[in-house]
Amino acid sequence: MDNNTVIADAANSHPKRILLVEDDNALAAVYEERLKAEGFDVRRVNNGEDALSTALSYHPDLVLLDVMMPKVDGFDVLDILRNTPDTANLKIIMLTALSQQSDQDKAKALKADDYLVKSQVVIADVINRIRFHLGMQQ
Repeated sequence: MDNNTVIADAANSHPKRILLVEDDNALAAVYEERLKAEGFDVRRVNNGEDALSTALSYHPDLVLLDVMMPKVDGFDVLDILRNTPDTANLKIIMLTALSQQSDQDKAKALKADDYLVKSQVVIADVINRIRFHLGMQQ
């Protein structure tokens, strides 16, 4: 086995990285704790500006992205991530209070992988969608 094979094997064995972008501290704490309990490596930021810089430095496997946030909203974050070569293929799940069809259509047009409305899901549903999008079927 050569060194390149060892490096590739090590890279494939790391816990999946989740970037949690949520400005509600109480909700973020619950999600962060549960995601870590599920074996994910979690980094949390509370605004869109930090989401963009962290996505480039942390290299998450998936972004769980709120829409209504300070500085840069989730739709703009989604648009920028999709139009940045290093992040264009990231899995991105919108997790938001916005339940209007027009908001869901906007997320779809911007190529979100999924759109979950906070009032319509429990945390187990969110974990299941994350696992689905990361190809981690149970």
